[in-house]
Amino acid sequence: MTKFTKTNDYFTQMKHLLFLFTMLLFVSCNISEEKKKNINNEMPVSIEHDENYTPVIAPNRYNVAFLIMDGVFNTELTAPYDIFQHTIFRDSIKPMNVFTVANTHTAITTFEGMRILPDFNYLTDILPKIDILVVPSAEHHLDTDLEDTAMIDFVKRVDKDAQFITSHCDGAFVLAQAGLLDTKVSTTFPSDIDTMRKRFPNLDIRKEVLFVHDGKYITSAGGAKSFEAALYLCEFLYGKETAQSLAGGLVIDWNLDNVPHLIIEN
Repeated sequence: MTKFTKTNDYFTQMKHLLFLFTMLLFVSCNISEEKKKNINNEMPVSIEHDENYTPVIAPNRYNVAFLIMDGVFNTELTAPYDIFQHTIFRDSIKPMNVFTVANTHTAITTFEGMRILPDFNYLTDILPKIDILVVPSAEHHLDTDLEDTAMIDFVKRVDKDAQFITSHCDGAFVLAQAGLLDTKVSTTFPSDIDTMRKRFPNLDIRKEVLFVHDGKYITSAGGAKSFEAALYLCEFLYGKETAQSLAGGLVIDWNLDNVPHLIIEN
């Protein structure tokens, strides 16, 4: 009698284990199917722009807009962004509000694959007054981006009131296409200087320098040297001590005398 009871308990336990295993297998299969649906875009996951979201634009600061689009290069965007954003941590200066602008509210994808949600859509939003426009390089700044008349017109409008327009690497092509460099000296990514000269034969485009400052336009060679052009603008606005402090915070040994550059005196 005792032996039969133990056997019966054994089979009852096995039935419970089999039931649990079946349930786990069912749940696992469902999760796998959901993943497959997402992979096959049957149930796409997207980040919606909150229409009520507005970046914080603090008063009594320089408003610095970064023009971004699909294919923008990380370094030409993040290098000046880092330098300018860190001005909020320095006392006794007029710091900078930094924000991104694009022709969309949905995420753009950088050349290196980073996804960024723009702060403003320059086609639909009311933008704050832009004191400094930064044009980082993008993958198609030598071709199709230059045919984007809405983007070029936006740059022209900003230029009317901005104190500075800066470009990094092939961002200079955008400034040239907008006609901003017609009477100015400029530079761009070293290996694209000849291409820029061919496309814009009337421009004065210099080699052997990492950045050129002519009037309110600062054009730079780009890449990691985008840090230098951004630090130069900070030294121009705030002085050498503040620029060195900003550089030190990012472990950059900053000395303008050691940077090949050209300043056109007006």
